Amino acid sequence: MLTGDYPQHDMNIVFEMIYRTIEEGGTDERCEDETRFLEHLFAGLPAQAVEYAMMFIHGEKNLPKSTEEIMPLYIRLMNLLEYREKIELLRDIPQSMTEGDVLKRKEVMDSLETHERFFGKPLLGYKISDSGSKTAAPVKAEEGSDDSTDGAESKGRLLLMNSQAAIFACSDPFRTAVFYETHLGFKAQHLDDETMPHIKLSRDNIAIILVKGTGDTVRPLRMFGIRYDMYIYCSEPFLLYNELRSYNVKIIEELPDAEHTKGLRVNRQFVFEDIDKRHICVSQLIENIQ
Repeated sequence: MLTGDYPQHDMNIVFEMIYRTIEEGGTDERCEDETRFLEHLFAGLPAQAVEYAMMFIHGEKNLPKSTEEIMPLYIRLMNLLEYREKIELLRDIPQSMTEGDVLKRKEVMDSLETHERFFGKPLLGYKISDSGSKTAAPVKAEEGSDDSTDGAESKGRLLLMNSQAAIFACSDPFRTAVFYETHLGFKAQHLDDETMPHIKLSRDNIAIILVKGTGDTVRPLRMFGIRYDMYIYCSEPFLLYNELRSYNVKIIEELPDAEHTKGLRVNRQFVFEDIDKRHICVSQLIENIQ
């Protein structure tokens, strides 16, 4: 159980606290490698998964089922934080100690090894890179081994920039969210506990943040000479085009047939209008154009 005063929502500060402990001395030589390893793994997670980790640090054990696969990472971080707190405890040497204090201190010192034995061990199909960069690299399963890590292999290196989301300023974010859910197939999450209260819309690999705006911030970009408010790249725009038409979404520019676009130097695309009059262009992925 942790006793330190950790932030509620900022994982960066948590790692800064660990690094400060390392800088002050007294930790195992592998502790910094372990810290950088876990930091890179967390950098590859969605923001919501990191938020669940913060909840776990503060004692919340009733987390969504979706966290089960990455629970080993949460536990590994707890192991490192417990180790940090013990190092901090041992660094504070009182001027006088009773026999009980001495025994307790020895017990804490002896327990450090139980934490240190996890330092550098592979986790979630990744291990500390052999290049000396202290970053995470996929674990390669030995030929014929049952400990296959195909999932991790397919992901390749961890990306520090994991994903992004467009920000739409709306006069009524709730109204906009309902439209995107009922007409465009998005799912909405209402996140009022963030620094910037917002609604997160997500579908497939697309994320949109809806925030309350005023004045010109809620006007479509074409009012400022910009043709579209957002681009969505789609592997097969024809399927999405028909889906939106079935929900009576207003189509501003029709999707040309495939034959007509042969030989053209522009992507096959169509444009629809959302409830706030934004024009969103759905364009075919370049690599899918023959």
